[in-house]
Amino acid sequence: MKDLLLKKAKTMLVAMTAVALMAPMQSCDDDDDDIYYPGGVIYNALVTVKPLDGGKQFYMQLDDYTTVQAINITESPYKDKEVRALANISATDMQSDTYDHLVQLNWIDSIRTKDAVPYKMEGYGDDPVEIVNDWTTIAEDGYLTLRFRTLWGRHSNIAHEVNLMLSGDETNPYVVTFYHDAHGDAGTEYGDGMVAFKINDLLPDTNGETVELTVKWNSFSGEKEHKFKYCSRQTTVPFKPGTGGRLDILRLK
Repeated sequence: MKDLLLKKAKTMLVAMTAVALMAPMQSCDDDDDDIYYPGGVIYNALVTVKPLDGGKQFYMQLDDYTTVQAINITESPYKDKEVRALANISATDMQSDTYDHLVQLNWIDSIRTKDAVPYKMEGYGDDPVEIVNDWTTIAEDGYLTLRFRTLWGRHSNIAHEVNLMLSGDETNPYVVTFYHDAHGDAGTEYGDGMVAFKINDLLPDTNGETVELTVKWNSFSGEKEHKFKYCSRQTTVPFKPGTGGRLDILRLK
């Protein structure tokens, strides 16, 4: 059964001020607004939460290479599930023999995380949608994470559905299409949602090289596409001390 992206995602994952669609953009829409959560906490990291020992332990991946472990939480808040999440973390002076950094995890909220789908003749809905060009829209650690914008019904409880489908083109397998199905929701207000698609298991291994990943979608002004830099997931744990990344890669606004 196809997974449904509930409408509540637009309030859980983004600031819900009405925003105007930036149609002149050729690829992604720009959005530089700071996004705060209840209590005034702003997220400063987009991570992959990776469980160990069935979720009794976990670590977080900041990008393709940098790993961190929380010193204040032992068990994964998502049990044995690997998910993408927005988080607020703080650096510490503590050292680790396994991970690049030990951090204080102040706040975390998972993003809708699902698998991309192989190419099929039938589509998954063709309702217009925009991909927002901010730091949370990125291909990393075997995932394509997208912040998207579309019309939502103010008083509707209809669930929207999003999917990512491979092109089926053997000559260029690094082409995917982002589909949005509003399921008949008569949207009247623009709002955002976030979703992370696992693509590492379906796309060919890049063998450590960085390639272009082309994402296509049906926007409010017609068909669009954008090219992302993509490298297949790298093995990052166990980590060899002295070769890891720096904590200043945190994507602070």
